[in-house]
Order: sequence, then C-alpha cells, then structure tokens
Amino acid sequence: MESLLYAFDSNSWLFFTIVAFVGLAVGSFLNVVIYRLPKMLENEWRSECKEYLELEDNNSNTDVFNLAKPASSCPKCNHKIRPWENIPIISYLILGGKCASCGVHISAQYPVVEAVTGILSVFVAIKFGVTLETVCGLIFTWSLISLTMIDAKTQLLPDSITLPLLWLGILINTSSIYTDLQSSVFGAIAGYLVLWSVYKIFKLLTGKEGMGYGDFKLLAALGAWMGWQMLPQVILLSSLVGTIIGVTMMVFNKHERGIPIPFGPYLAIAGWIAFIWGTEINQSWLNLYT
Repeated sequence: MESLLYAFDSNSWLFFTIVAFVGLAVGSFLNVVIYRLPKMLENEWRSECKEYLELEDNNSNTDVFNLAKPASSCPKCNHKIRPWENIPIISYLILGGKCASCGVHISAQYPVVEAVTGILSVFVAIKFGVTLETVCGLIFTWSLISLTMIDAKTQLLPDSITLPLLWLGILINTSSIYTDLQSSVFGAIAGYLVLWSVYKIFKLLTGKEGMGYGDFKLLAALGAWMGWQMLPQVILLSSLVGTIIGVTMMVFNKHERGIPIPFGPYLAIAGWIAFIWGTEINQSWLNLYT
C-alpha cells in the first residue's frame, strides 16, 4: 500500500489518470442512480400509500427494480446493454448516440454526466493530492452530481443521499479533515435552520412554499462538510449561479414562466465551488476590502 501511495506521489500524471478513469466509471453508475432512484422512491411511496389506505395492490408486476437489477436496456426495444456498449463516452461516440439494436436516440445526458464526473474528480485530486481528503472529496463530489441531476429532472432531493452525506460530513470531521468538529456540527445546524427560516417566512407572507425540505438538508450537509464559516459564501454563490442559469434559460426560451425552478442544483454547484476554491475566494474578498 505504501509503495502504491509513493508511486502516486512520484507520478502525478498516473494518479490523475487513474482518478479520471475511476470518475468516468462512477459517472456511468451515477446515470443509473439518476434514472432509477426517483422511480424506486415513487414505487416505495405508492406502496406505502396503498398500505396506509388499505387499498388492494392490483399491480401484478413483481420484477425486482433497484440500482442493480434489472440489467440496463434500451427503453424502446429492451435490448440488453452489452459491456462493450457501456464504456463511458467511447461507446456513445462509436454508436453515434443511438441504440445498437433499434437505432433510437440516446440522451446526451449519459456522456455529459460521465465527462463531468471524470473532470470534477480530477479537480478534487489536483486540489488535495494523494490524501484521504481526496477520497472523501470524491464521494462528496459524486453525491452532489447525483443530487444536481435528480433535482433538475424531478425536483426531488432524496433523503437516501442527503442524510448520509450530512452524517458523513460530521463523521469525517471528527478527525478535522476539512474543518473542526464543532464548526461541522454548527454548520449542519445553521445550514438547516437558515433555509428553514426563509421557507417559513416566505410561506407566512405569501401562503406559498418557496422551496422543499430537501434544500434544507442539502445546505445542512454542505455545512457539515465545510463548517458554518462557509455557509454565507455558499448562499451567495448559489444565488449568483441561480441568477446566471435562470436568466440564460429564459433568454434561450428553455424555461417557461410560472414553472418552479429547483434550488438544489444551485446549492450543489455553489457548494462544490466553495469546497474547492472557497478559501481562495474568501481571501480574494478580504484583499479587495483591505
């Protein structure tokens, strides 16, 4: 193990290359999570509602549906995706973005998520080097990518991702990996309460719900990972990111007025930026005003 770490330390290119390939492979799995997890939650909620209301379940489909089963297949012709058709990015390019069997178009989301996961993983490796911080940072990054895409597509931030992310942030900071434990705990508390307070005030004034509870939990998770000190920057950055993306979408007619825009992706993007460059951003602001 020590010899492997020494090899990575001595050959940065080897370390970054391996991280990139791992990131691409994980990105392929994240596409499965993004597609299947909301459907799994929907099935679970439907089943719980029927049980609570004591309704007969007429759904005779007993096929297993989770992150592992059934095997990936074309949604149109049910062609089973073979291993050589599932190589990140490369298979998509070779197949011309189409199913190998029926020729139906495959969403560009798949190679984009794979590429983004690989690139962001390398950024984490460059930031933290051959350290435990990189391993934890990769988990943090992959979780945020999943949450961003799921919320953008379904307006859901699953507890099955946000809550483990929150507790993991506190757990790793018991060893002060990114911040001290006290800052981590208060970061989780403050992150939740800040958006919860905004939600309550907005609802009191307008009678409408401006955001979901998943947003509170996500900001709490960001606070747990980076400490309460980073929360003001995350909130400001998320507002900036949201403004830029929102205006761009309206300019190019990609979003109709009146349709809710999920806040989770903006929080996740801002949180990742703060995670990688937060200290430098804060220092730049201090230098600007001193």
